[in-house]
This record gives sequence, C-alpha cells and structure tokens, in this order.
Amino acid sequence: MKLHFKLAWRNIWRNKRRTLITVSAIVFAVFAAIFLQSVNRGSYEVMIERMVSFNTGFVQIQDYRYKDESSLDNSFYFDEDFHQQILSVDSRITAAVPRIQTFMLAANDVATRGAVIFGIEPELEKNFNDIENYVISGEMITSDDNRVLISNGLANRLQLGVADTLALIGQGRFGMSASGLFEIAGILEHPLRDLDNQSIFMPLREAQYLFSADGYVTGVMIGLDRERSTNSVAQQLKENLGDDELVVYTWPELMPEILELMEMDLATPRLLSLVLYVVIGFGFFGTVLTMTMERLREFGVLMSIGMQRISLAGVVLIETIIISILGALFGMGFAWLILKLIDPIHLYGDAEAVVVEMGFDPVIPMSFAADQFYTQAFFVFLIALVVFTFPLLKILKLNILKAARM
Repeated sequence: MKLHFKLAWRNIWRNKRRTLITVSAIVFAVFAAIFLQSVNRGSYEVMIERMVSFNTGFVQIQDYRYKDESSLDNSFYFDEDFHQQILSVDSRITAAVPRIQTFMLAANDVATRGAVIFGIEPELEKNFNDIENYVISGEMITSDDNRVLISNGLANRLQLGVADTLALIGQGRFGMSASGLFEIAGILEHPLRDLDNQSIFMPLREAQYLFSADGYVTGVMIGLDRERSTNSVAQQLKENLGDDELVVYTWPELMPEILELMEMDLATPRLLSLVLYVVIGFGFFGTVLTMTMERLREFGVLMSIGMQRISLAGVVLIETIIISILGALFGMGFAWLILKLIDPIHLYGDAEAVVVEMGFDPVIPMSFAADQFYTQAFFVFLIALVVFTFPLLKILKLNILKAARM
C-alpha cells in the first residue's frame, strides 16, 4: 500500500497541468454548490435570528394555557429568584428575558390603530437583541421610565413623533380596565416588518401596573450560546422548572409556519442543486474521459512490464481520492473566501425598491453555516469518486497489446 501511495502521488504531480485541470474542476463545482446553498439559506437565517431575538427566544417559558389563548389571564409569576433559577439550570443559557405581551388600541386625537404592547426589561433586552441600535429617533426607555417606544410604521400611521402623547385603551388581567396616556420617548425601526407596523414597547414595571398584573409576565425568552443547544436545553428546563403549569417551547414549536414556508421555498433551490450536480458529473466525466484516453498507452506499458491490473487500478483509485480531497478542501476554502468578500450583497435601483416594498431589507446575506460547506463538498467528492470509476473499469478491461501500440 505504501508503494501504491508513492506511485499515485508521483503520478499526480508528473503531469501538473492535468492535475490542476481536474482539481480546478472540483474546486469550481464545490464553490458553485456552496454558493447556491449559501444565498438561499442566508436570508432565512437572518429572518430566524430576528424572530428569535425579538419575538420568541431560542426557548420560551409560558403558562400551559397561553399558546392556545394568548390572554393576560394566562400569565405567570416571575421574580428575581425564578430568574436566577432559570439561569442556573444550564451553563449554555446566556439570558432569561421576561416579557408581558398583549393587544390594545393605540390612538392619537383623530385616529386609532390596533397595536401589540410589549412590556420589557430594557437592560436585559439590550444585552439580548441590541434593541437600542434600532432606535432611529429620540432615546431608549429605561426600567424606571413611564414613557414608551413606538415602531416607525405605527408612528407614521398615527402621525406621531417623539414627545407626542399616545393613548392606549384595552383590557388588563381578569377583565380589569387598562388605559393611559404615554409620552413617546423614541421611535424604533423594528427589524420584523410586520411588527414594525404595530409595536409599542414600555418598561415591564409600567406594563404590569397598566394591566393590573404586578409581578406577572406572559413569557420568558431564553438566550443560548449556540442554536444547536436548543433541544437539549429545553429538555433540561422541562426537568428542572418544578411547576406543572409552566411549559417550555423551542423556537420551531412557536414558529412552525416559518419552517413550513422555508421548506416550500427551498424546494426550487434543491432542484437547482440537483441539476447542478448532474452538470458537475458530466463535466467531470468529460475531463476524466479525456485524461484516461491520454493515459491508455501509459497503462498498457505498465501492465506489459508486469504490473497487475488490480495494482494499477489501486494506484488510480488512490490518485482519484487524493485529487478529490484536494479539490473539496480547496473548494471549501475558496467558497468561504469569496462569500466573506461579497457578504452581504446590496441591492440598488429598481431591485432595491421592489424588495423594500415587500417588507425586506435590500440586501442578500450569505450563510456561513458549517454544515453547508462540508455537506456540499462531500456530495461533490462522491460525484468525483463515481465518475473516476471509468478509468478503473477501463484498466480492468484494457487490451495490453492495443494500448502499448497507441
């Protein structure tokens, strides 16, 4: 085997041009497959990251009745002891962010709109989702504030600005009346377009007072050090909460429609990937066919001086594996470098206007998920191995006399 490897290594670099052509073909194939996957996944990763940061958390704790009936009546008690209990369950938990959420009517002196009210702990939110970076006018609220943040879309609909007065009318816990006048501290451009048209943020303490829900919240968003820890941390929380009325949901359980939309939308890119793999396979085959025909005389001479067919096939197989591995590795590195250089792709002109009109940012972000790199490289590696069976079969069926005369 050592001798076979040495012969294969020397054969690879004996004809550098041939080797570089083959490796380049594999590099391009790996790059094309990764690029296609990265473009498709990038937008969804940003969407999920924003949904997790601003709406659900990787994991969320709720009252068991809240998911079916999103009412303040189905809230639960949250204090500092419970906060510390959550953080101590698993070292991978980076944050536990309480919220109280409900619907109210928001009004100025002439118009009324439906709004989603979020009672938040500003300091915890800053560390969790950098909410203060989205304030485009005015200032961020504080925990002791009695003012509110209003989303930009809702502010435009109500024609309100910083320092204007906003009226809120709704229902508190157990049917209590909830209404009040609030000064607008700042205007926030919410990263989720749907919520940008209907969101109002106020300090948690003020919201609890408004809704007659002192000490109560409707959910606790859990932040994690990495997304792949979601299921295991959720299981740890389920086992350690010690309250039968509280349930733990992962973000896919809270946003099944997003995952269904992703699966439907990714069907076309997967079909394109399949077509790409077919094109890659035929491209490899053409290259390998040409190189094999060029080497037939070499194969014939080697067998005529006593080299066994199976040994020659083994040498060619080792060459194939080495070239495929080199191509896959260089392809992953090249793809990563190009993606880093172009991330994100900014849209301009008509394309920008269309995307903004649809409610999305005018950029195409790239995905750098590790699995797409090694998965695509592995698929191309397999295609290369399959294609390279042609010279192996050619060797096993080769007529020595005809090949030696070529």
